[in-house]
Amino acid sequence: MRQILTSFLIALLALTSGCASFFAPWFPPNQKEAQEELKSEHSWLGKEQSESAKKESAILHTQLAGAYYNRGQYKIAIEEANKALLTNSSYAPAYNVLGLVYMNLHEDKLAKENFERALGIAPNDSETHNNFGWFLCQRMPGKMDQAIKHFMTALEDSLYLTPEMSNANAGTCELSRGNYKSAEMFFQKALVLKPAYSPALIGLAETHFMSGNLSAAKLNLSRYMSTSTPTARSLWLGVRIERKTGNRQSAASYASQLKKQFPNSEEAAALRDGKF
Repeated sequence: MRQILTSFLIALLALTSGCASFFAPWFPPNQKEAQEELKSEHSWLGKEQSESAKKESAILHTQLAGAYYNRGQYKIAIEEANKALLTNSSYAPAYNVLGLVYMNLHEDKLAKENFERALGIAPNDSETHNNFGWFLCQRMPGKMDQAIKHFMTALEDSLYLTPEMSNANAGTCELSRGNYKSAEMFFQKALVLKPAYSPALIGLAETHFMSGNLSAAKLNLSRYMSTSTPTARSLWLGVRIERKTGNRQSAASYASQLKKQFPNSEEAAALRDGKF
């Protein structure tokens, strides 16, 4: 989700950053119960706020929820989103944030419910269509066609600010089910919109590698490496490409970086186990 922060929000989060590592283990509350508890504690809000103030409050709390979501502070993100819904129970972006938070907490039932609630209120919201599509792609492989439809709906919006994201997400989903031509098409569209978009570059490199086009895979991985910080994923792809092309020296270089920079990653484990 696109993060929208005012300087006030940035300053506020900076004040709380030093406490992030001291949170006790926490489990997500029942959403309805949490909202009812907030409503009881803050019953005066609905009575004293004007409609415009309620709207501003919902926006502010949703922005805070999004910021805390991006920081991985999910408990506070849920609290802020519920505060937004306390002042405006029909504010779709707050449900969208809750969908993202619950997805990351692997509370898939709650994630799905919140994405659907957001789209029920704002059926043309591109951000929610993109996020719900990604959720379906990652958590419900049987609904991959539906996921692609959500991405396509997002892309139909000429005012959507990050179409490269939906294209790259659709490419990733198509790649996961072996539709290489469709995956390549989506990744290429993302790169037309944003030539150095790293998810599309690495996705295109993987598509070419998996479809057997090693020269194109190597070229796009090189493009990725020249514009992005190496990840375990990209280094592992480099190892496999260079092994396939017979360049043992380059493969060893990628392998060395992978073991040194990401020793505990799944990719490093695959390297140690020889699962090329």
